[in-house]
Amino acid sequence: MAISEQDIRKVALLARLELTPEETRLMATQLSRVLEYMELLGSVDTEGVEPLAHAVEVTNVLREDCVAPSLPRESALANAPHRDEECYRVPAVLGEG
Repeated sequence: MAISEQDIRKVALLARLELTPEETRLMATQLSRVLEYMELLGSVDTEGVEPLAHAVEVTNVLREDCVAPSLPRESALANAPHRDEECYRVPAVLGEG
């Protein structure tokens, strides 16, 4: 399937891209090759092949979530530039309702 330079100019306009005539010709050639390859992939017999989310086995690399004692409040607030007895103090970001 060939894509025309007119199609490239239309897509470039929608994407707000400014392409030179040389870039337009290059994009038309490259995108046509991509579409040809997609057509080739579409002709492959996939009957009986289970769909995959990933081509390789993916495993979670996070550690096991386990309960542990939390940081004491005084240690957590030790380096806060502004604080009171129990919380961080930050400037208000929402105006009065």
